[in-house]
This record gives sequence, structure tokens and C-alpha cells, in this order.
Amino acid sequence: MAVKKKSKAKKKNSQLVIRINEDERDDFVALCDEMDTSAAREVRRFIRNFLAEHQSIEET
Repeated sequence: MAVKKKSKAKKKNSQLVIRINEDERDDFVALCDEMDTSAAREVRRFIRNFLAEHQSIEET
């Protein structure tokens, strides 16, 4: 049986610093924990979806 290798994701080599209300941050992190995910993962997912949505609009 062949062993599948995971394709390497692009290296995460940059940071984005944002300022957010402390209560909103705490609520967001707590909800991410409840959903067994991380805040960073969800922010990255949002950014990818946002870019994909707006790139497709620009191409039309």
C-alpha cells in the first residue's frame, strides 16, 4: 500500500498584529477552544475566504 505524503503548506513567516477589544478577544478565543480550533487558524481561514471571494469578484 502506498503511503501518502501531505503536501507542504506554505511556510508561515509573517505576523499580522491587530488591536481588538479585550472582551471580544477573550470570547473569540474561548469559542475557538470550545470548537477545538485555534484563534490563529480561524483568522487565517477568514483571510483566505475573504481573498478568494474578492478575487473572484475582481476577475468578472
